[in-house]
Amino acid sequence: MTTRLVSPNTVLANALTNAEDVLAPRIHTKPPKRVAFMVGTQINGVPHLGTSLVQSLTFAAAARVRDRFGIPVEVTFGALDNAPHEVITDPATGHRYQRAYAHALGQDVLAAQVEDLYWPLFDALSDRLSVPYSVETYSRQQQTEQFRCTWLRAHRRIDAARWWLDPANGVPHVRVPCPAPSCGWAEKYAERTRILLGADHAEVHAVCLHHGPYEVAISPAGGGYLDLATLYRNLVKEVAAAAASDRLSVMVKGGDWVFGSQLVDGALQAVGLTPGQLPARLFCPQVVTDTGAKLSKSLIREGQAPLPDGAAPWMLDTRMWSGSLSEYVDRLLAMAEVLLSDPRHFFRWYSAGELGRLMSDPMRSETAPCPTPPPACTS
Repeated sequence: MTTRLVSPNTVLANALTNAEDVLAPRIHTKPPKRVAFMVGTQINGVPHLGTSLVQSLTFAAAARVRDRFGIPVEVTFGALDNAPHEVITDPATGHRYQRAYAHALGQDVLAAQVEDLYWPLFDALSDRLSVPYSVETYSRQQQTEQFRCTWLRAHRRIDAARWWLDPANGVPHVRVPCPAPSCGWAEKYAERTRILLGADHAEVHAVCLHHGPYEVAISPAGGGYLDLATLYRNLVKEVAAAAASDRLSVMVKGGDWVFGSQLVDGALQAVGLTPGQLPARLFCPQVVTDTGAKLSKSLIREGQAPLPDGAAPWMLDTRMWSGSLSEYVDRLLAMAEVLLSDPRHFFRWYSAGELGRLMSDPMRSETAPCPTPPPACTS
């Protein structure tokens, strides 16, 4: 039996012939020498179906752009090892503190985790589609001279961008964890963090949960660990990406980023980028429950939400897929081909049950018929 996929029309889908047409204005206006598809994932547990969906669509979209426009492509995977591992409240002050995976587990453990959980899938996708890829942890990225120089420049314009990066309070969070050996704790909301900018560096004053006040210098050459809140991190990453004049950077994200990216784009323009310098974005379909909410592994694990109808345990832990990795990649790429075959299929969300159905059976694509237009007015 062949699974039939039917999708309704939308404003965006009606303007496109192919899903990758959303990138055409950037490619035609200023043809790049290469296109880098940049996709990130928090390294805070095992991959779930939404992670695999976005990653497989990233490789598939890159291959379509290469074949259609004749431009070399690559995929860059950002392993966000600064995700919170522990969050506690200081009973004496009421301040919240967090310790990131990078500090709680260490780089060797995280590198092994990324290699075990992500590299096999990436290697298979890369081999099938002949799309090269690279992996970079956030810990490594924040150490680079380019990232730190970009942050130092951006922070000089923080007054212009702060309400975009933190619309609730106007205070974008910059966390520089305590540098004491085996510590790494930082105030989650950085209430008592002060940043003094020098000519070519920044002095950060903060308060540790265990060690009290401390100072750290951040310079292009090194210094403390620069942990930025999500929107601020994306601002710095995308300003740095825009500096590559011969490369088009495409930010690939899940559909839940549609709402947040308008704030990042506002912040990018506030710090001086022109609309033509903003990165291209590709929002992939989001996996949702029967209520329309994002399928949340953490809420289900904590008992705050049930496993939705039609979903299976492997969707929350892809290691539980019953078949081989080769079969898993086959199913993902077959689904990616169908979703990318028509903009109506790509620019929408899917229930966990529907994606389970699409992963289980062969697929064919159909689109809902356009409504019959009303008769023309006559005078």
